[in-house]
Parts: sequence; structure tokens; C-alpha cells
Amino acid sequence: MFAIIGIVLVIGAVGGGYAMSHGKFPVLWQPAELVVIFGTAIGSMLVANPIANILALVKGILGVLKGSPYTKNHYLDTLKALMEVFSYGRKNGLQKLETDIENPKQSQLFSQHKVFTSNHHALDFVCDTIRTSIAGGIGHFEIEQSMEADIDIMKHELEQPVAALKEMADSLPGMGIVAAVLGVVITMGSLGGPPEEIGEHVAAALVGTFLGILFCYGIFGPLASNIQKTNYGEIEYMHVLRAGVGAFIKGAAPILAVEMARRSIPPHVRPSFKDMEQKVKGGGK
Repeated sequence: MFAIIGIVLVIGAVGGGYAMSHGKFPVLWQPAELVVIFGTAIGSMLVANPIANILALVKGILGVLKGSPYTKNHYLDTLKALMEVFSYGRKNGLQKLETDIENPKQSQLFSQHKVFTSNHHALDFVCDTIRTSIAGGIGHFEIEQSMEADIDIMKHELEQPVAALKEMADSLPGMGIVAAVLGVVITMGSLGGPPEEIGEHVAAALVGTFLGILFCYGIFGPLASNIQKTNYGEIEYMHVLRAGVGAFIKGAAPILAVEMARRSIPPHVRPSFKDMEQKVKGGGK
């Protein structure tokens, strides 16, 4: 939501300042310049990136428009889900829990918690780690290392679409110059014609440079930064799961393992211990 407000504010500020200077808006409407700038920028991005990065980028942009899902309530739901999984494993034994881990989306234990089933990264992370612990033959330190490695790989994957968008944003001023040069070429071809016609061609060439710079620093550059911050939120979420699952497989009581997870939540969305206690006991909303 705030991203949309920011984009509107950027365009409104530029348009408002232009209007205050008695500028004529029809001059800014140059479809040919837009085709050159965005066509070449998007084309170069397609050349430089595999389809998986492009799809992830589209998903990331839609995620920015929706806002970050990692709110206080989301973390409370996660803590409750961890509490029920850990309590089930402590009460019925890890071998019984293994049955649910093998097919979590069909498991009654996991399917009632959408925070897991709707996030395949989180679901696989928790289930794979507990499965490794149940299998035995590997120490707690090695499991911690495997969780860290899993998070590092995920972080690297999330950085790829952001890098693609930043590269496209950085290319926009250059593509604006390309459009401007083409406009100058057209202008040179119209020398000797009416002054008004030459002026229109010059204005169109300058608009190409203007649009390239505006979309780079005013929209797509900040949009890439927003996606990156949203990705940081997902990495922080995985660290919360790592803290809780790590404490559980080391033998901590379920409530203590959940408390370790709570303390790993970023302060601005971290619920209090009282809120967590009410939620895991079924009294929180």
C-alpha cells in the first residue's frame, strides 16, 4: 500500500512542479520514447536472466504492492503452530511425528496451520530439519550448520530477482539517452522545416532522457530496494524457525523452544510473552 502511495507521490510531485512552471502536459506524452526505453530495458533483462528469475521478480513486485506478510499476527500464528508441533512430538514421540512430516500437506497436524502449508520454504525447512534429527547419526551442531546453509541458499535465491530489477533500473537512463539520440537524428532530418516542428522533435528527444532518469531513480530503483527489504523479512522469518526447531531438537520443552523462537523475532513485530502465551493456549486472537 505504501509503495503505491510513494509511486503516486513521485509522479504527482514531478507533474505538479511541471504544472507550476506552466508546462504543457501533451508534450510529455511520447509513446515512441516509451517503446524504445522500456522495450530495450525489458529485452535486455530477458537476455540476462533465466525465466525463474523473471517469474520470481513478478511475484516480488506483487508482494510489494500487497505489503509484507510478516506481521505480529503472522508471527503469533507461527508460534502457535510450532507449539502444537513440538507438543505433539513430545507427547507422542518423534517416530509418531515422522508420519506427519513425511506428508505434511495431508497431515491434520500441519494442514490446520496455513502459515506452514502456504509457505513451502518454511514447511520444507521445519520438516526436513526434524526428519534429519529423527533419522539420527548426526549431532546438533551439524544440524545447526545444515539449517544455516539452507537459509544462506534461500537468501542467495531471493537476491537474484532483486539484482535483475536493479540492473534494469540502472539501464533506464542509458536507454533514455538512446531514445534521445534517435530523437536528435529525427530532428536533424527535419532541419529546414517549420520551427514548431523542430521544437517538437527536440522536446521529444529530451523527454526520452527525462523518462529514463525518472523511472530509474523514482520508481524501479526504490521498488527493487523494497523487494530486497521484503526478502530480508522472509530470511528473518526463517531464522525464527531455526531458533525454535533448533531448541526443540536439542531437548528443550515445547514452551521454551517457542520462547527461543519468539526472542528471535525482529523487535518491531515481536509479540510479548503474554501475547504468545495467550495465543498458544488458544486464548489469543
